[in-house]
Amino acid sequence: MFESYYEFQHTPFARDIPVNELYTSTSLEDTLGRLSYAAQRQLFCVVTGDCGTGKTTTIRRFTATLDEATFHVLYLSDSKLTPRHFYKGMLEQLGCESKFYRGDAKRQLHREIELMRGIHHVQPVCIVDEAHLLDREMLEEIRFLLNFRMDSQSPMALILVGQSELWDRLNLQAYAAIRQRIDVQCKLPYYDRAEVSEYIRCHLAYAGAPHDIFSDKAIDEIYRFSSGAVRLVNKVCTHCLMYGAQSRHRIIDDHVVNLVIQGELS
Repeated sequence: MFESYYEFQHTPFARDIPVNELYTSTSLEDTLGRLSYAAQRQLFCVVTGDCGTGKTTTIRRFTATLDEATFHVLYLSDSKLTPRHFYKGMLEQLGCESKFYRGDAKRQLHREIELMRGIHHVQPVCIVDEAHLLDREMLEEIRFLLNFRMDSQSPMALILVGQSELWDRLNLQAYAAIRQRIDVQCKLPYYDRAEVSEYIRCHLAYAGAPHDIFSDKAIDEIYRFSSGAVRLVNKVCTHCLMYGAQSRHRIIDDHVVNLVIQGELS
């Protein structure tokens, strides 16, 4: 709707923007570097961040950088994930039918991974999203899974992704054994004011905007409303563009942003 009014070639704040067109902040570059290191060294990594900080988008960006001839990505996202369903999901993504019992499935997974690494020279990278929802049994199973060849080698790169409460749980004494196995930790922050401005500029450039659309004061209000959460930046910008197109505003100023926030988002 607003794309034609603003002469966009693409929708600027959509979820399906190609990963190579996404804004890359300093913190994102650091996180991508850490994730790449974890994949190459087959390490245990934990990525945490508050709601709306772009965790899943970061993982999408990361997996797109991996060489498919070298790495095989296994992705699981299930709030009710149990050890049995974990192994079943992993094996299915490897093209295998899982054994019924957990112990058998675990041994089966280890065999498949050894074949993958030894014959095909491909390293598995397992990503478990929404990991803050995992129960203690599942987190303990991850510790046992990583105990491979008398704890001398990791069978895969394992990346847990979740909200900040995941790290709060792992800091408890009951999870000390799991916490001590973590090799790499990444915390995704909210954007600051300058990063929000650059984020908006970058995504409008991807859309093909012929000129600046949001005024500096508008960006101030967007930052104030979103506190730097990417998801909220996307939301308020999209609503402002819809309102602007309907009201024939070529420039989105702070007055428009406040009208949209109070009328549609409060």
